[in-house]
Amino acid sequence: MTKKISARALAAVGAAAVLASAFGSPALAQRDPAYAQARAQGKVGEKMDGYLGIVGSGDAQLRSLVDDINIKRRAVYADKAKAANATLEEYAFTAGCLAISRTEPGEKYQAPSGDWKTRTSSAPERDPRCP
Repeated sequence: MTKKISARALAAVGAAAVLASAFGSPALAQRDPAYAQARAQGKVGEKMDGYLGIVGSGDAQLRSLVDDINIKRRAVYADKAKAANATLEEYAFTAGCLAISRTEPGEKYQAPSGDWKTRTSSAPERDPRCP
């Protein structure tokens, strides 16, 4: 993606981030104990495109869990992007930037190189187009 993120997409994602921090994640399935366990074990991580990814190879149950969360994320992104007059891709990318910035030490995230990294106490590596 080489497009510059629109100001409307940034504002909409910023508002969504405030709501998410106050009321929980837009994908309620993320509160599932299986999700929390997979995240803590480094089996899943936040991707730059705004979606959850499987780190390495996952079994069918993990793929199903990740697919379910991503379907819910996409629905939220589509609604929010439309309201912000932004594209789904712009909105999802900006949401991915924010999700990566909110990772905790020990959690996995996708670096700009595409490699999976483990968050340390330092800020995560983020795409230079991130807000």
